[in-house]
Amino acid sequence: MSDEIVERLSRQHIETQSWGYVSTGTRFKVFNTPGTPRDVREKIDDAALVHRLTGVAPTVALHIPWDRVDDYGALAEYATAQGVRIGSISPNLFQDDAYRLGSLTNTRPEVRKQALDHVLECIEVMRATGSDRLSMWLADGTNYPGQGNFRQRRRYLEDGLRQACEALPDGAEMILEYKFFEPAFYHTDIADWGQSLTLCEAIGEKAKVLVDIGHHAQGVNIEHIVATLLDRGRLGGFDLNSKKYGDDDLFVGAINPQETFLIALELVSGEDDPDPRISGPAKSILYKIDQCAMIEDKIPAMLRSVTAMQTAFAKALLVDRAALEERRAEGDVVGCNELLNDAFETDVRPLLARVRERLGVPADPLAAYRASGEQERRNAERIGTPAGW
Repeated sequence: MSDEIVERLSRQHIETQSWGYVSTGTRFKVFNTPGTPRDVREKIDDAALVHRLTGVAPTVALHIPWDRVDDYGALAEYATAQGVRIGSISPNLFQDDAYRLGSLTNTRPEVRKQALDHVLECIEVMRATGSDRLSMWLADGTNYPGQGNFRQRRRYLEDGLRQACEALPDGAEMILEYKFFEPAFYHTDIADWGQSLTLCEAIGEKAKVLVDIGHHAQGVNIEHIVATLLDRGRLGGFDLNSKKYGDDDLFVGAINPQETFLIALELVSGEDDPDPRISGPAKSILYKIDQCAMIEDKIPAMLRSVTAMQTAFAKALLVDRAALEERRAEGDVVGCNELLNDAFETDVRPLLARVRERLGVPADPLAAYRASGEQERRNAERIGTPAGW
């Protein structure tokens, strides 16, 4: 059994994101840290280092226009030379002044066209870099009752997203994120997984839901949402982080590692489902880190998230699911919970050391990074204005 688990964990693919390596902060202050990348190539350099240390992070997501360059084909070649590939592409539909009252939901047709044109630009970036996922989050919403027509905004949104999906390359998908609050105070146009799901179902098979772990109200059962979306074949990806209050974007496993484990359990169960309509999509889900390292060093924070996801999946794979089904059938409530806790409380570090040995990477990626001198080299070489959002 352990050999099978090592094999499965060796095939993991966890995407890191370019904006996770740069200067970020709160609404009050953006903190710059030494060694922060100054441009997209240096972001790729850091992503490549994380992959060399973990063996399971072969792609890096880009955000446009934060990562805009003149030649995306050359950028993709640069990434390949560093040992990684370009992953998902995210349009920015929230930082232009024109989007003050919405992007794809704006009442002004010229603003909706500007937003759609930017999404289409990002699809061309996908073609140039070989990306197969358009990762969409919109800040659209209203601040006051009466400000907007909910149903009209929904129609505008559906129309724009449908046009985007129709423009996608063959084999590519759009994954549609949701957020129940912020930045709008009264309502957001894609507020929860149901809003995203119904939009995806209206748009077509190329549209799937993206679950951001931080984008839920307190107490929401995210693993239940994951199971439901898996069952409908509409779970496209994750933005992985931790939340204490609201979308803190802390590194994975920092607050509630048991939640991460329970989500992973639903996902590995989906991969093993006898119905190929569930197991097929479950095996192609995008696992993307989405965190803002506000005060912590960027590469250590990213390594912490990648290894936390490895830990969660290792523990999920230890669950004896046949025994769990037996206890469920018997109505053994305590026994069911006991099986899960046994797996969750298992020290999987020796198991992960075997995985890393197989992948040819350090047994302790974070310790290896600290001993490598890479941070000190970056501190010395990267003099100038750091990149940020």
